[in-house]
Amino acid sequence: MNLIIIGRWAFLLGLLASLIAGFGGTIPNLATILFILGLIVGFLNITERESSPFLLAVITLLLIGIGGLQFGKFTQLISDILQNLIAFVAAAGFIVAIKQVLVMARKAD
Repeated sequence: MNLIIIGRWAFLLGLLASLIAGFGGTIPNLATILFILGLIVGFLNITERESSPFLLAVITLLLIGIGGLQFGKFTQLISDILQNLIAFVAAAGFIVAIKQVLVMARKAD
């Protein structure tokens, strides 16, 4: 199976799992599943050219999500969905950030 297809499916499954669980669906070990799917997305979907815009989007989503969750500005539904998306996107952002650091270190040599 093509790695690009696996990465796309991981992205779709992560979004779907985040939404389903946000609407009250019970998914056992959801945080672990979202974390693993995020890692797969970070490794397979984001190219070097897409790294900067992706990391900016991750930072924005994390700031909105964490800020909103801490100050209680969202309904419970949106809060649950954001918590799930944060777990998913943070893992992908971590991998992309590490890949970007390695690329910059290689260019510095």
